[in-house]
Amino acid sequence: MTEIEEAGLPAREAAVHFLEAALARRAGLDEALIAPASTRLDPRERAFARALTMATLRRLGPIDRAIGARLTREPPERVRTLLRLGVAQLFWMGVPDHAAVSTIVTLTDKAKVTRPFKGLVNAILRGLLRDGPPADDPEALAPEWLMARWKAAFGLETARAVAATIALEPSTDLTVRDPADAPAVAALLEGEVLPGGSVRTPLRGDVAEWPAFSEGRWWVQDAGAAIPARLLDIKPGETALDLCAAPGGKTMQLAAAGASVVALDRSADRLKRVTENLARLNLEAEIVAADGILWKDTRKFDAVLLDAPCSATGTFRRHPDVLWAASPLDIAKLAAVQKRLLDSAADRVKPKGRLVYCVCSLEPEEGEGQVRAFLARRPDFDLDPIEPGEGGAPEAAVPDGWLRLLPQHLPGGVDGFFAARLVRRF
Repeated sequence: MTEIEEAGLPAREAAVHFLEAALARRAGLDEALIAPASTRLDPRERAFARALTMATLRRLGPIDRAIGARLTREPPERVRTLLRLGVAQLFWMGVPDHAAVSTIVTLTDKAKVTRPFKGLVNAILRGLLRDGPPADDPEALAPEWLMARWKAAFGLETARAVAATIALEPSTDLTVRDPADAPAVAALLEGEVLPGGSVRTPLRGDVAEWPAFSEGRWWVQDAGAAIPARLLDIKPGETALDLCAAPGGKTMQLAAAGASVVALDRSADRLKRVTENLARLNLEAEIVAADGILWKDTRKFDAVLLDAPCSATGTFRRHPDVLWAASPLDIAKLAAVQKRLLDSAADRVKPKGRLVYCVCSLEPEEGEGQVRAFLARRPDFDLDPIEPGEGGAPEAAVPDGWLRLLPQHLPGGVDGFFAARLVRRF
């Protein structure tokens, strides 16, 4: 039997909770996936539940449109959740039609609040099954407010290309400790070497079981996320500060390049993962749990990397829940934090030293707007223009000397990023 055929009601019940958590708050899905109720599931059931949740989130816009067209009034939210999972099973999970419908109807019948809607759920799913999958319109894949923002920022054609990547399931990208080892690692993992040196592999499953993992030759890191550290062009023996370090991919890049690294993050729990990864790779860094704005250390560094907290709208390929948990208010609040962090980062750069500011956001207020405002208030810094293709993003836009990487800029997709490189004059 296939994994899909083996997955039963516990997997669907878990998917209900995963989806509700994902839509309720930022990081809700991550929290649900590591909760005891999830970890106690059979691994195959848990894997199916996660896959079903992700498939639903990647197509949530079209799914909701299809459901809404068949509703005369809004049912309880749990009923809508069950319908969403049913539609995803029918059209994007490869679940047999009878199993997709019957499992969701059975779950509807289990709870008092949803039981009166059993007939409605059955009728809607069977009606959609007759009509076929929802229309494949890229603009339906993103929330309307975000789509409007992307059109304003990038134009209609580019915004549609961005949105079209929401539905794509990404491959896994790796950063190789020794860049010269990338072709060999790619061969071991049935992958390819991307521009800039990242390796992309189609393999699935537990990465800890993949070749060369235990040897510390690579770590998981999206190809887009690997670019900002490369822009610092670290030389062996330089001092470097990774100001918002967790989960540690950029820290490891800096350490592997030969820098003496301080990895700082406000979350001591998240820094534990950084420490574990450094140990596996036999790399070293000074680990500091502190707020990057309030940190009292007076050291100055040759290179500072600030991957600032942001709305993360560029990471939707791997985290489609960010599209539905984010709000316009989040962007304004985060922009205020980014401003303070950027000033703090700048104060820690030596004269003639480099500062790379980056965010995994597609929103101009968090990228271009931040750097323009920073340069206006900090005459001690100049923009160091990024050249086309530098860092491993040949298609990324560098209109004003900074880098704007969009999800469609690599075949198969990439995390969206903004990055700017700055040099301290005095």
